[in-house]
Amino acid sequence: MPVRQLPEQIVNRIAAGEVVERPASVVKELVENAIDAGASRIDVFTDGGGRRRIGITDDGSGMTAKDLALAVERHATSKLDNEDLLQIRTLGFRGEALPSIGSVARLSITTRHASAPHAWALSVEGGEKSEIMPAALAHGTRVEVNDLFYATPARLKFLKTDRTEAEAIREVVRRLAMARPDVAFTLAGEERAPVTWAAALPSTAGRLTRLGDILGAEFRGHAIEVHAEREGVVVAGYAAAPALTKANALGQYLFVNGRPVRDKLILGAVRAAYSDYLPRDRHPVVALFVTLDPREVDANVHPAKTEVRFRNAGLVRALIVHGLKEGLAREGRRTAANSGGGALSSFRPAFTPRPASWDWRASPSAPVAPIQPFEGTAAPAFAERAQAAFDVGAPSADVRIETQPAADLVDRPLGAARTQIHETYIVSQTRDGLIIVDQHAAHERIVYERLKASLAESGVQRQILLIPEIVEIDEATVERLLERSEELASFGLAIESFGPGAVAVRETPSLLGKANAGGLLRDLAEHMAEWDEALPLERRLMHVAATMACHGSVRAGRRLRPEEMNALLREMEDTPNSGQCNHGRPTYVELKLSDVEKLFGRR
Repeated sequence: MPVRQLPEQIVNRIAAGEVVERPASVVKELVENAIDAGASRIDVFTDGGGRRRIGITDDGSGMTAKDLALAVERHATSKLDNEDLLQIRTLGFRGEALPSIGSVARLSITTRHASAPHAWALSVEGGEKSEIMPAALAHGTRVEVNDLFYATPARLKFLKTDRTEAEAIREVVRRLAMARPDVAFTLAGEERAPVTWAAALPSTAGRLTRLGDILGAEFRGHAIEVHAEREGVVVAGYAAAPALTKANALGQYLFVNGRPVRDKLILGAVRAAYSDYLPRDRHPVVALFVTLDPREVDANVHPAKTEVRFRNAGLVRALIVHGLKEGLAREGRRTAANSGGGALSSFRPAFTPRPASWDWRASPSAPVAPIQPFEGTAAPAFAERAQAAFDVGAPSADVRIETQPAADLVDRPLGAARTQIHETYIVSQTRDGLIIVDQHAAHERIVYERLKASLAESGVQRQILLIPEIVEIDEATVERLLERSEELASFGLAIESFGPGAVAVRETPSLLGKANAGGLLRDLAEHMAEWDEALPLERRLMHVAATMACHGSVRAGRRLRPEEMNALLREMEDTPNSGQCNHGRPTYVELKLSDVEKLFGRR
């Protein structure tokens, strides 16, 4: 077949396939044009998920008749001052969006420049342009797209339902609205009630206001400010505390020079920064804005401009990790699930009315042994069987040595220990409320942070076992462990082969005390099965440390003395990131006195 030049109409439709994938792509291109035109208000209307109609109105600078005629030509743009593609300071610059849309749909543009006495209108249908005609419009630009893909009906088969396409449009507008809190947005259509995001101040406070409006009050309540800057690269934004997570990475909003992107480098950096805080199956919620010289980033990698390439990718990644870790460590106390509302909603009245014929004396579950009063207190003056109804058993840990907690302990952030319940939870009293601590999760974080600090300073102290402990496991697991023996040795865990299907443990980290070597090795092997060589050594070492910390911590079910409970609370106060364990679970829950009063109707 001989080589031939394709007709312009076919060329435009091929270009449209790269730029216009679905109705949401059209909305993205047109809203970006409105933002680049300096609009302070943008209204978006859709019908039929965008396939029947898309209407976008803005109050930007508008176009003259001459500019309008050129705007629908391929490779015509107002967003490049010269031919330098490394100085991209706008969201769009290719000059392909309008002609591509006009080649597959019915496109009409009405615009008025500030210097023009009236507006001008132009339409394009299937690539065929009409004459420019005078029109009525107060200011700005109005673009309407009807019957999307009518000129390429095969593309219609690949569209989803109207509801799905409408949700994709909503996500596009949400991301652009996050990037520009100084611009007011309205999104309306037959598929939804109108949503308006009012313009906010172009500041950190304004950014948080807009993020709260879009992501919800829950994000605003958990938001931690992030800021890091070096060598002209600035990383700013907000990250949710580890108490607020999602089951996927769709809650991560990333922007480079105001452009929404889905960049693997940034996503990986976010995951690395949260690796000490979240379990493997949970993902953080963040909105991060990277700002740098346009020459240091290539925005021309993808036709839809959703991916970028950094000149110094290592610097950007390091700044994101540093900024997130610094913010999470700074707000460590907020990382626990200690918002009163969340804890308060877990409490429900447990009383269930009994039938009138119910006889408590005949109930087989009624306790029969009377409670033993505390030493030094007189027994209540009521009948023995009535007293038995109040018998709930002896407390798990006796803290009667302090009838009132010491004033200095009550004023500490985690208060003074009052009791231990179910040999698992420590209840402490603060000046204005109470705190419930999960002893295992709390001690797990303490041991983990000690391991990390010891490794960074002088290496982990190890203890040599008098008699090596032999752990029998399957041969595949033995090979997996021995392959990583050097990494394990850096944490003080020395192992060697002991024949087929067995490992000899000769040294263990001193911090772990008497650890269950068999359980520890099996857990480590399970984690290692999910690793690959691409996982950085630092991340692999932190996985090892987290697993060791879990096995070297105070277990649930262990009864603690009052001094042990208070010592644990003081260590938590001195340990960074003590709001949650290394698996992402909260270590304590706080209830203010006002919250308790709400439970009993006092407020």
